[in-house]
Amino acid sequence: MQYRKLGKTGFEVSEVSLGTWQVGGRWGDAFDEQNAAQIINKAIDEGVNFIDTADVYSEGQSEAAVAKVVKSRSEQVYIATKCGRQISPHTSEGYTPERLKGFVEQSLRNMQLETLDLIQLHCPPTEVYNRPEIFETFEKLKEQGKIRNLGVSVELVDEALLAMQYPNVTTVQIIYNMFRLKPGEEFFSKAKENNVGIISRVPLASGLLTGKMSPETKFGPEDHRTFNRQGEAFDKGETFSGVDFHLGLEAVEELRKVFPGQEPLAAWALRWVLMSPEVSTVIPGASRPDQVEANIKASNLPALSQEQMQAVQQVYDQYIRPSVHELW
Repeated sequence: MQYRKLGKTGFEVSEVSLGTWQVGGRWGDAFDEQNAAQIINKAIDEGVNFIDTADVYSEGQSEAAVAKVVKSRSEQVYIATKCGRQISPHTSEGYTPERLKGFVEQSLRNMQLETLDLIQLHCPPTEVYNRPEIFETFEKLKEQGKIRNLGVSVELVDEALLAMQYPNVTTVQIIYNMFRLKPGEEFFSKAKENNVGIISRVPLASGLLTGKMSPETKFGPEDHRTFNRQGEAFDKGETFSGVDFHLGLEAVEELRKVFPGQEPLAAWALRWVLMSPEVSTVIPGASRPDQVEANIKASNLPALSQEQMQAVQQVYDQYIRPSVHELW
């Protein structure tokens, strides 16, 4: 495992880490605490020292499972969590200092911790980024010892740029993968200037970039890949990176030609993300321990060649850019 600096936090974090949206079962399945513990332990065994969770993942069960395992280990493992998505309707008006303080305190209770390593606003409405009092709230929480760092998880590149106007924003979590190139073009250089850590989420485009899907692939009724393809439940870009499923499959077939050989496309997709030195860590999810092991392999793959990087760009320009580039 290789490690990179996570912006202003000063943390040295594993370049391949763990996202826990589907830890404990696949999306929509009942939470399985034993499976979650196996996944998290496997990640730490493989050198992962940064785990991302959220208060809305399995209604706090993911937070609790992550903290329980981390406390049982001797290694230094940083836990990042998120808050704000419990607000319904999810509007700027719903974001108040008192409500956000309550979310932080609930996460502390869920994890039985005194301090959160990193709390992130969980894809708030764009208007929230123009409300200084929201960001001041977390500065007060830091002074009280309840958090160490504040970050944001964003949908839009423009939101990432707005967030960096606040000096206490230490990290930005953003979708960045072979089907979502815009952050690398418009945001990464600014993040480097501001010493803001970049956390790359949805790196496999909800599984499309594993190369294991086909037109016949079916998903469960509670799986967001079934019910959110057009953004019915939350931002469309969170599902398959906003790419039409069948168009994405066509693009994947082209990517297979760029990366033939023994290693699966998923590992190369993660290695592609790591080709950007501005990225601090990439956080693929896993629903089984063996998926963790497969993801970790990306850290040890050789660098992509210039020809491979250009080929990925060409696939994006031909298949993906026209329909998604300007949306996020």
